[in-house]
Amino acid sequence: MAMDIIDTATTFARLNAAKTETRTRSWPWVTLSYAQTLDGSIAAEPGKLFDISSPETMQMTHRLRTGHDAILVGIGTVLADDSLLNVRLVDGKDPQPIILDSRLRTPLDSRLIRRSDLHPWIVCAPAAGKDQDAALTATGARLLRVDLGPDGCLSLPRMLECLKSLGIASIMVEGGSRVISSFLQADLVDWAVVTISPRWAGGLPAYDRGAGSPSDLPHLIDPEYQQCGPDLVVSGRVAQ
Repeated sequence: MAMDIIDTATTFARLNAAKTETRTRSWPWVTLSYAQTLDGSIAAEPGKLFDISSPETMQMTHRLRTGHDAILVGIGTVLADDSLLNVRLVDGKDPQPIILDSRLRTPLDSRLIRRSDLHPWIVCAPAAGKDQDAALTATGARLLRVDLGPDGCLSLPRMLECLKSLGIASIMVEGGSRVISSFLQADLVDWAVVTISPRWAGGLPAYDRGAGSPSDLPHLIDPEYQQCGPDLVVSGRVAQ
């Protein structure tokens, strides 16, 4: 029988208990949270907003946000959704918004940049353009320049170490597809909370394993399944 609002007590208790195990390490706890359709799509078309979560699971997501120091998305999500990345549907503290934006493409008129309460932190490459650098910092945004990895993309381990040094102990990663795939491929996800909507989209897949072996795919250990409104929520520790 579907519940109007998911009983998150057990789910969050498991998550919070697991988070205490990583307090002494050099990078933050990472929770991956996103919504997908039955065929694994997180968008019907790349770059376009596509609402997947029901009102019930959206409220769950906002409650989950309150339990993290920061919330992280890629520039593709910012351009497609123009989200505030704040807490609206429940009471609680807003997490620090962080954007992965190696080339500083974050629009100056985006809602994240225009926030007056919490200015976003933007993670970019060392050589990202100086003109946009000045324009973004003038709005109050904080730029964090991170070295590139061997693949030419931002080094996620270096970024996480930088964020931990700035007082971020836990991060909620919400997407998009490239960010989800990059964190999973790098074995940097501690916990996952995935909402599955009971429909098909035939669109952009949530995860691309790249050149990884099909025999060594990421998976959940002792997963928990709960129905929330019309959706199914799957959560648990990610095997590393």
